[in-house]
Amino acid sequence: MRSRRHRSFLARAFHGVAVSTLHIWNRIRRHPVDAVAVISAAGTALVIVVNAVFLQSSMHNAPLLDPSKTNGKGDPLKPAAASGPARPIAASPPVQPVAARRGDAIAELIGPSPRIAAVQRALSEYGYGQFKVSGVLDGATGAAIQKFEREHNLPATGRVSDRLLKELASMVGHPVE
Repeated sequence: MRSRRHRSFLARAFHGVAVSTLHIWNRIRRHPVDAVAVISAAGTALVIVVNAVFLQSSMHNAPLLDPSKTNGKGDPLKPAAASGPARPIAASPPVQPVAARRGDAIAELIGPSPRIAAVQRALSEYGYGQFKVSGVLDGATGAAIQKFEREHNLPATGRVSDRLLKELASMVGHPVE
């Protein structure tokens, strides 16, 4: 009879795999819901890894592993010491105002509004504030709208509403928009 220490590495590995497989099979048989959860999590992790490694369209470093952001010792969390001359910063294109950008749906929603500009002009003309007519609902415009709403017995919201436009139109004598 052979003793345990004389068994080959391959035989010990096969025995370990067989015992592990039987142990896993018994757990799956006793808790099938847990097994489905583990298999789902492993499948999701596999999909994420395959996507990250093989399916990305361009090569780029992860932000924490970017060598240009490290201090030379590979620690991205510590700031790099200024040991040499500063690198010149590349000139970036000038920042355009929101109104000048085209094809940006969000910028069009939050950009200057002709409706708000008309309200600003009317409020400024009739002494409800001295502010630049920009078409953007800022703090000064909101305060002027609230002041107008309080004086005309409207709910003080500070926002442009149809009721506010009707009151302004009756005060100005023509439609505000």
